[in-house]
Parts: sequence; structure tokens; C-alpha cells
Amino acid sequence: MYDFQYHRPKSVADAVAALKKAADGKLIAGGQTLLPTLKMRLAQPTDLVDLSGVPELRGIKVEGNAVVIGAMAKHAEVSASAEVQKAIPALAMLASEIGDAQVRNMGTLGGSIANSDPAADYPAAIVGLNATIKTNERTIAADDFFKGIFTTALKEGEVIISVSFPVPEKAAYMKFDNPASRFAMVGVFVAKLAGGVRVAVTGAGPSVFRVKAMEEALAKDFSGKAVENIKVPTTGLNSDIHGSAEYRAHLVTVMAKRAADAAK
Repeated sequence: MYDFQYHRPKSVADAVAALKKAADGKLIAGGQTLLPTLKMRLAQPTDLVDLSGVPELRGIKVEGNAVVIGAMAKHAEVSASAEVQKAIPALAMLASEIGDAQVRNMGTLGGSIANSDPAADYPAAIVGLNATIKTNERTIAADDFFKGIFTTALKEGEVIISVSFPVPEKAAYMKFDNPASRFAMVGVFVAKLAGGVRVAVTGAGPSVFRVKAMEEALAKDFSGKAVENIKVPTTGLNSDIHGSAEYRAHLVTVMAKRAADAAK
């Protein structure tokens, strides 16, 4: 690693102030992506601002018909939360399948979505449940948050405070993961909400995306049979040593069918 200044603020305001003073400051949450990047010398920030000591970024609670999860909530905390398990069991299950035990006990919700890895699991839940991201400056709708590979709507110095997940009538997440990394080659989150049906796909493309044809089919018949013959175009899908665009397109349909049948 290169030399850097380390800051451990006690509030969001202090974290923002430290970022503004830094020549090239970076926020660090669980560090599951940033620390390996620093070790490989692919980034050279002048300052690291550690959010682990900010209590206002923690906590999981039910507010009305939504589950609000702090940005620094760890994956293991989300998966073990009685509130999440009761209100949105699909979200608890998704969190339980992220990486391995070490990653789940260090990685955070906010860090994951701010990183916007194309194969991360949480983006599918954010978009699939039509969640709202609260920052220190504003609220951002799920459909407006993810902009592309490792790119989000967050501005320089903006800090994620929490995410509000509406409680669905039914939902499920199914993924086909890479057995080595456990990242999603394709993950599909299906949800039936008061405002309609949403189908969100992660792993298949540069960023999470919705499949409107499947949403329309499930709105008429919420079952795996309704989507089993819907094919996703391969244009723009990821293609690598782990799977071609055609293979991933096929997996989207398979995972969507399984998710629809498993939703509860």
C-alpha cells in the first residue's frame, strides 16, 4: 500500500468534513473491495475515512410498511435480523448468500451498493424491492441509483445513511453463483409490491437491470410458468471465461422462473 492519512470520525458530519479537507479522500466501510485495491496499488488515496465508528449509520428497524437498514449494517446482521426475516425473508436469504463468512461479517450494505459491482447481490434487492437510498444530502430512488459498472448517482463527498426497503406481498431471490468467488453470474430478484411487480437482474450485465417483459407476465400470473419462455436479449450482457452472454441470458430466465415459484 501507499502512505495515507487515516481518519475515524464519530459522525457523518465529521466524515464529510474529513473528505472535504483531503486531496483525494476515500470512504471505507467494510473494506472488502477497497482494501484489496489498495494492496494491489490500483488506488492511491491521500486519506481514508473509516465509517465504522459512526453510530448513526447502524441499525435495522421497521418503519411503517418498510424495513430501514443502516448503511453500515453488515451482511451477517441483515441475514440474522428477526425484523428482516419476518418482513422480507428474501432479503435475509440474499444477505446470507453473499461471499463467505468472513465477507459477511465485514462487508456492509452501504459499501456494497456504493461500489456497484456488476456481480454484487444487493443491487438486485435494491431495484427489485424499489428501495430508497437516503444520503446526507437527499433521497435517491432505486431506479436512479445505479448508473453502470462501478458507477452510481452518488456525488463527491456524499455518504449513504440508510436504505428503506418496502415490504412486498411476496418476493424471492435466486442466483447462479461462481463457485470460487460466490459472486452472482446471474441473480434475479422477483417481488410483488403494492405498486406492481418488479424483476431485477444482477451479474448478467454491467449493472443491475429490470426485465419489463417478465414484470408484465408476472403481473398477470405470478408463477414460474409465466416467464419460462421469455428470452432476454444478449446485447450488452457480460461474456467472459465463466460464461457467455448467451449462457447468462439463458440463466436469467431459469433464475426468474425459480424465483417466481419460490416467492412467499
